[in-house]
Amino acid sequence: MKLLDVCEMIVDCPHSTAKDEGKGYPLIRTPNIGRGRLKLEGVHRVSAEIYDKRNERAVPQENDLILAREAPVGNVAIIKHGQEVCLGQRTVLIRPNQDIADPDYLVYYLLSPKKQHALLSASNGATVSHLNMSAIRALEVELPEIEIQRKIGKVLAGFDDKIELNKRINKNLHQQAEAVFNKYYELSTEQMLFTSVISVLGGGTPKTDNPDFWDGQIPFFTPKDVGAPYTFQTEKYITETGLEHCNSRLYPKNTSFVTARGTVGKVSLAGKPMAMNQSCYALSSETIDPLLVYFYVLKAVSSLKHKASGAVFDAIVTRDFDTETISVLDCDSSQIVLSTITPIMDAIHNNAEESIRLVSLRDSLLPKLMSNELDVSELDL
Repeated sequence: MKLLDVCEMIVDCPHSTAKDEGKGYPLIRTPNIGRGRLKLEGVHRVSAEIYDKRNERAVPQENDLILAREAPVGNVAIIKHGQEVCLGQRTVLIRPNQDIADPDYLVYYLLSPKKQHALLSASNGATVSHLNMSAIRALEVELPEIEIQRKIGKVLAGFDDKIELNKRINKNLHQQAEAVFNKYYELSTEQMLFTSVISVLGGGTPKTDNPDFWDGQIPFFTPKDVGAPYTFQTEKYITETGLEHCNSRLYPKNTSFVTARGTVGKVSLAGKPMAMNQSCYALSSETIDPLLVYFYVLKAVSSLKHKASGAVFDAIVTRDFDTETISVLDCDSSQIVLSTITPIMDAIHNNAEESIRLVSLRDSLLPKLMSNELDVSELDL
């Protein structure tokens, strides 16, 4: 069949960009469409009036699919229970006919290597950067019987459900840790210059035209790799030789990184030892525990952003930190805070690592389930 045969509607969404109003309904743009689920961290938001106007053609519902027509072209995500969203530019709303196509199955089916290749290849075999509606509607689909679809969909959705749960747990845990730190921070009476207790360190990039420096095992942190709060995987990796030929140290686990250019003012923790490029700063201290450094950095960056309110905040330079003052916890308060936040941050780290393993397992099972290499007919789900 064609994709259009198994969907009640396939709607090409608005071709204009709504302004981010900072509150209201999530506006789903192509960067918010992940591989299976919506990515709502930092999502743009719009008013009820804009929501109604942009959804005149079709109001997104639970179990609808949203597909990205442009970068990241071909990504598909399902709308889960309670998600009221507004359709953004260059997106496509797909509503499966659930008597024929299970929504969970269909989203993973469209993400399978075979279907992604079909979506992303033009008629001449070249990779496309924009999906035409005619190609989307005409996409050929081969579906097993509906009960098999539901079992496969449930298996794969279970991984994403646990990943989403880990994200919610980690967000809550991070809020708890920050609340504990803030309580003692606000009680502190000792003020010190930020750079008198915390060092601002730089990074660098090995020559990009030397293959001996790249595709190694060392994560190479850039502004694209900010985690929440930990970063484990990076877009690029360097070799030991590459590390020797750049101006970055191998920064240890729990080093705080701040993005200085590009996406400015984002803070992330190294989930494992990694190097860093020149568009970021690494913050460390010889006298303060790395986890406390992280929360001090959050305070300093928040202050920098506040000072830049209304101005163009396009870069952070080292002298910005030189002028920042922070309240410093005394030894007793530091120990009390660390005894509380260390197990919390360890739990966040472990949950994030588990999610990475779940993604890997999900992605390895996906093509096997879609090709019937793994039989689910006897599974009791």
